[in-house]
Amino acid sequence: MSVPGRYRSGLLTPRRLAVAVAAGILATLAPVSGALAEAPTAAVSAPAAPTPERRVMNQRVFDRVWDEVRRGYYDPKLHGVDWAAARTDYRPQALAATNDADLYRVLDRMLGLLDDSHARAMSPAVTRRQDALRRRRPVLGVTLSPDREGAWRIERVREGSPADVAGVQIGWRLAAGARGWSPDLELVEGQPLSLDFTDEVGAVRAVELTPRIMDPLPPFVADASRPGVLVLRVEGFEPGLGDWMGARLAEVSPETEVVVDLRSNPGGLLREADAVLSCFLPDRSMWAVRTMRSGRAVNMRIRRGCGDLEAPAPNSLAVLIDGASRSAAELTPAALQEFGRAVVVGAKTPGAVLISQNTTLPDGGRLSLSRADFVTARGVRLEKRGVTPDIVAEITPEDRRIGRDTALEAAIAALRTERSEAGPAPSL
Repeated sequence: MSVPGRYRSGLLTPRRLAVAVAAGILATLAPVSGALAEAPTAAVSAPAAPTPERRVMNQRVFDRVWDEVRRGYYDPKLHGVDWAAARTDYRPQALAATNDADLYRVLDRMLGLLDDSHARAMSPAVTRRQDALRRRRPVLGVTLSPDREGAWRIERVREGSPADVAGVQIGWRLAAGARGWSPDLELVEGQPLSLDFTDEVGAVRAVELTPRIMDPLPPFVADASRPGVLVLRVEGFEPGLGDWMGARLAEVSPETEVVVDLRSNPGGLLREADAVLSCFLPDRSMWAVRTMRSGRAVNMRIRRGCGDLEAPAPNSLAVLIDGASRSAAELTPAALQEFGRAVVVGAKTPGAVLISQNTTLPDGGRLSLSRADFVTARGVRLEKRGVTPDIVAEITPEDRRIGRDTALEAAIAALRTERSEAGPAPSL
């Protein structure tokens, strides 16, 4: 990993310049030729200052985040980052923030020094939306993920939502909000938002969206509409997943082909990933190794958690993944792939698999931080590497427009080919 020079341990930091540039204060500089440039005649308004109460809360939140990283991050060397220098540079910016959006942008810039996709600070508004994910609430109808350029990429568009009606497409990026909205702020029912999206060819699309209250999407969906095929769509590794999957598998015959769809799945609970694996792999099988901050390695073994299913399901299995399958949605297909238990279909995952825990921050926000390293049972470190599918099948924008799921079609075709090559079961 490349750490910016001023944050490499032992190097001095030009504090004032770093703070000014990172804070956006030095947006433009007058040209200088051998002498000081003449001061501009136009008055420059001073940036707004936070209230005393805001400044105190900013300080409490920043200090909690900084200290949690120092004391609890899985790598005690912090990937070579000079964390004291980071505090010197970013703390004044955090204290000067006048709202949550500015504060959490500063926190995420600092956490970005770790080059770790799980190291993220979520504002109180984002935290509340996350906690209300399965409740009725105002929505735009898009699933967003931050990219490396600081924008937000549209990963999913909910059918019938305000975004869907307005024509927002997967792959667009949220560039700016004309009324100052960002994902760090609240959504209010009926309050229109003027947003600028950048589409797949770089054109700016000005779209007005009005949040509308909608019912929550179910976390797990079973689709048996195709003869001889059961598709299990998993939105996240949430409580009850293992029990739900066990009940669905118990309802079908051993000849039914099963597809587990983990596309755009952000991950979730490690115990539910273990429960899903117990639906298909033998009890007590070692499927990964996690290494704690102390350096102690722990073998991760499968424990029964697939509902009332007493033995692994015998069904042929395919798993769908894509570039938005993260964390537990990468660990699970990787283990099934290594055991030779499933054919993995789709697009390569991003490699965001470190084992993280959440910490509640003083203002109600949340810090996600990696607490353990992870390798597969065969010693493969998936972080930054991701899971490579056995069969590459990516959905094009045209496929999405006409409602065709080429990846699912490829998964079903692979299972049927596998069954035909295996031949009929022997008669006893």
